Amino acid sequence: MEMIKKGTTIQSLEVGMGIVDSIAKQGRPLKFSEIQELTQITKSNLYKYLNTFTQLGLLFRYKDTGEYVLGSKLIEYGMAAVDQENVIDRISPYLHEINDKFSSTVLFSSWTHNGPMIIKDYNKNRGINIGAQIGTILPIRSASGKVFMAYMEEQMIREWKEKEFMQIPLEKLSQLEAECKIIREKEIAFAREPLVPSVSSVSIPVLNYQRKLLGSITVVGFSETIPQDENNELSQFLLSISKELSAGFGFKK
Repeated sequence: MEMIKKGTTIQSLEVGMGIVDSIAKQGRPLKFSEIQELTQITKSNLYKYLNTFTQLGLLFRYKDTGEYVLGSKLIEYGMAAVDQENVIDRISPYLHEINDKFSSTVLFSSWTHNGPMIIKDYNKNRGINIGAQIGTILPIRSASGKVFMAYMEEQMIREWKEKEFMQIPLEKLSQLEAECKIIREKEIAFAREPLVPSVSSVSIPVLNYQRKLLGSITVVGFSETIPQDENNELSQFLLSISKELSAGFGFKK
């Protein structure tokens, strides 16, 4: 996320949005006294903020109880954001940036009922056959597959997991489950030659404000150029991309 220089923002707007944020996080109508307790803003100033937001439609005040909730204008803005939000459009510049920096194929995969599917790929220097093109369903032992196994809700991926597990030796299953815990902790996945000999991959999640997985960004290349742990320069760069992108979709740790 871009850092904003101190002294170049409007503090009163920050305070005002902090009030709206406090109300939103409670998830229920709040009385004036409750908002005042949450925000620690003086009563006279808080009245002005609440009256302004109510007038603008950002908040709604019940006449009978005097309680405040989010207003219709915020719902309108939210729906507009959802309608205009094209995940691929927002992610594509990052795919280009990663490819420019590391000269490896970069993929974006999204969930389908059959499993994680490649829906966007980018490599301005074509030539390496990575065994995966747009429309390919990725196996669970690929770096991207591991990300989906680690972050998707169990009921959504159950059939895919059962199908994939049938092709994996029993001794490898517990190892894969343990690896998923590490992926959730470190927020990056690695796979050594899962599809094609000499070709390996590293993958990061893109999460939204509900911590739901929007998809994975995966870098694929010759094994000697793909990292195997999070300490590599490429891994650290990808982790920063993951953090920035997910924050852009509202994700907060």
